[in-house]
Amino acid sequence: MSFLKRAFFFLAASLLLAQDATFIVDTKLVVINVTVKDKAGRPITGLKKEDFQVIEDGVPQNITVFDRQELSTEPLAPLSFTQRNQTIEERTAAPPPGAAVNTQAPRDPKRFQDRRLIGLFFDMTSMQPLEQARAQEAAIKWVQTQMTAADLTGVMTFGSKFRMVLEFTDDRDLLIKTLRGLTLGDSSDLQGMAATAADEGDDSGSFVADQTEFNIFNTDRKLTALEDAARKLSIYPEKKALIYFSSGVEKTGIENQSQLKATVNAAVRSNVSFYPVDARGLVAEAPGGNASVASPRGTGILTGTSQNGRRASFNDSQETLSTLAADTGGKALLDSNDLTLGIRQAQEDIRSYYIVGYYSANTATDGKYRRVQIKLASNNQAKLDYRKGYYASKTFAKFTSADKERQLEEALTLGDPVSELPLALEVDYFRVAKDRYFIPISVKVPGSAIGFSKKGSNETNQLDFIGQVRDSSGRLAGGVRDQIAVKLNEANAAQVDRRYMQYDSGLTLGPGNYSLTFLAREGLTGKMGTFETKFAVPDLNSGKSLRVSSVILSSQREAVSAAVGAADNNKKLLTNHPLVQDGRKVVPSITRVFRTDQTLYVYFEVYDPSLDDQKVPNVYAAIELLQGARKVYTSRPVRVDKLATSRPGVAPFSFQIPLNRLQPGEYISQVDVIDELGQKFAFPRSSLVILP
Repeated sequence: MSFLKRAFFFLAASLLLAQDATFIVDTKLVVINVTVKDKAGRPITGLKKEDFQVIEDGVPQNITVFDRQELSTEPLAPLSFTQRNQTIEERTAAPPPGAAVNTQAPRDPKRFQDRRLIGLFFDMTSMQPLEQARAQEAAIKWVQTQMTAADLTGVMTFGSKFRMVLEFTDDRDLLIKTLRGLTLGDSSDLQGMAATAADEGDDSGSFVADQTEFNIFNTDRKLTALEDAARKLSIYPEKKALIYFSSGVEKTGIENQSQLKATVNAAVRSNVSFYPVDARGLVAEAPGGNASVASPRGTGILTGTSQNGRRASFNDSQETLSTLAADTGGKALLDSNDLTLGIRQAQEDIRSYYIVGYYSANTATDGKYRRVQIKLASNNQAKLDYRKGYYASKTFAKFTSADKERQLEEALTLGDPVSELPLALEVDYFRVAKDRYFIPISVKVPGSAIGFSKKGSNETNQLDFIGQVRDSSGRLAGGVRDQIAVKLNEANAAQVDRRYMQYDSGLTLGPGNYSLTFLAREGLTGKMGTFETKFAVPDLNSGKSLRVSSVILSSQREAVSAAVGAADNNKKLLTNHPLVQDGRKVVPSITRVFRTDQTLYVYFEVYDPSLDDQKVPNVYAAIELLQGARKVYTSRPVRVDKLATSRPGVAPFSFQIPLNRLQPGEYISQVDVIDELGQKFAFPRSSLVILP
């Protein structure tokens, strides 16, 4: 096994739409909610602090915070619409007990005693306008007829960004007014961005997997918004239920599984349970899809593969909702037209629990996982439900070199991914031998998320990268470990907020299914970001279809001499690197976002094309850009009639497309590849976005 010991590292212009959210938690005071039930599942009430025992990593702890929450489930009287609602001015002049919280005023802890905290979160980016209206009406109906005296309810939305629209309140008039004020149709144009994977019923050509990063960020932004909401609610020690109205979270090619784990971990730390509600309700579609779906191509509609693909896509969109609920102690409401059932389930689950808090005897700020065990002193038959541990805080500035190295290793293995440093990642494949493939790994970090220290006239920092690839059985198949020193002059430092850092590395693998865990750390503050994904390396020697590599879309061709630590100047590795030609390297555009003043570079390879009697291939290729069903651009066809000399059986294709004549918007890039002698063809597609 061989891999690039060093990497290519570039500073280049980009538009990476990712937020750098930081949050500091003092974990010296540990607060845990405990639900106690008997063998029959009935809540056990009346317990005192002396009845509980808390053990952290085998060490008994002294309970200093204790409270009991007994919450009503009896609905309030339905609102009468014949009575005049109070105006905002009237409510401000004479606020009733438990009125809406003023976000600028200090919070009164007693106000939340024996209250149930329910957040209504509307993900506008995942719902069509009709689904937004259905979710809105369900929330209003619940407030009008099913809200209890114990409920305090807040309203949150996610459109272009996360917003806390209304803090927790029991003022039903204000809640209804706020819910009525939601803008239906807001951000619904983002709903379809994730559904760009190849049609499974399309057998008119050979598709490759959608590698676009644009849609991945659309998915990750939903999970990041949920993480932000959980952290927002962490200021309340009570147990909280977050009702997540959405129409599913699509799976989109290369998934960052670490963002899902980070969202779940943030919710667990903040004592938040997710209750996803699928706003689509009970869905029954026609075999070919409804009127909003393009007609299937090929024979998929006849063989059933098109219908199966649509059903699988629908199930995948609900799978993430189920995972969010199961991993945080909530429940998902799927395939039901009564969306209020999801909120009522949260009411039922949060009826009776105990708040147990202690100051940990372990004051080390090492970021390690602490295991917590809670027992009853006199009742071994009771069932206790609580979170089993937490991660301690960490002070990166006090870490030794050994501590920093241990932190990187543990971050890959402890199952607690971090999202302090936003990452984008792309994995591609190119055949270098009959049974070996070179796997380029490209990672992008926004410059705005990286801090720099002044050193003379330059701004400097250090970035650490570590990655592990495991096969389908969990065995280590390859790894990457690198440390890059970044030095920027004054001109580049002034533009770093609008630029990005891109790290490129790679390794060789055989065909198979793999998982990749990748971690980046910024050297000044210790901020880290994790990216986890699964990928497949196809066996291009099997089957009769045309053998095509990954298709690289790029806006940059950098001189190898400009790279930092370029593979230790290993000329042999650089000679055989598929993306290095004539001393210049094609840098993959991970986010697939381009500007009209740039050139689009497209590179891919065809393997073992058919040869004529003189051993000459005859392979054509062209690039098409599509908007919907309309073709807006077609390149001149390129013909390859000789194979590469550096690697046997390789026909390389390279295109340059000026983007200045194209209008800004969303496009599908389709590569038309035809092997005339072998009578084979392929049409790999990718999504891209062009901005002004």
